[in-house]
Amino acid sequence: MYSTNKSRGGVLAISLLLIGFFSYSSAFAHGGASGVDLDQCRIPVSGHWVHFTAYQPQVTGTAEFCEAIPELGKAILVFDYEDKALRNRTVEFEITKEPEGKRVFYQPPTGVPTGSFNTEVNFAEGGKYLAHVTLVNEGQKVDAHVPFAVGAKGTGPSINTLIIGIVILLALGYIFYLSNASFKQKVDRMISKGKEL
Repeated sequence: MYSTNKSRGGVLAISLLLIGFFSYSSAFAHGGASGVDLDQCRIPVSGHWVHFTAYQPQVTGTAEFCEAIPELGKAILVFDYEDKALRNRTVEFEITKEPEGKRVFYQPPTGVPTGSFNTEVNFAEGGKYLAHVTLVNEGQKVDAHVPFAVGAKGTGPSINTLIIGIVILLALGYIFYLSNASFKQKVDRMISKGKEL
């Protein structure tokens, strides 16, 4: 009976560890967002999607960011259309410092037939910003935006990263508990003493 429970526990712990690892890997790839629906780098604009990415090659090489740009200074901002329909539309791009709404970059309405627009912005102040993408169609404007922070390298990991890290630590602790008899005995004694109180 004990060996069967130990085997099941080991399989459960290894499964949790693998799930946590793969979730962490996909989340880290986009600054804390994973999956299509949870990707904070995607901006929905009137039924279309624009993907926002920031780079600081002078600081971090080819690392991609969208929720938090780690350093002040120059950053390359890239807006990629995820479908071809926007290539025939007029779109404007703007970056504002929040909460005051101060404009730090503006690209007037233009067509982007390549489906990818990039620019370099020099961020002199740390804090919160908004990347705006506005679809201009027959005089009407549909604005969408994604928030991000600049100079955020000291802000620490996101909530998702912390949760995944805790799951991984718990799985590793459980594996150690199952594989080390003396540690298991100590934990079991502590649990039984806790129940007596």
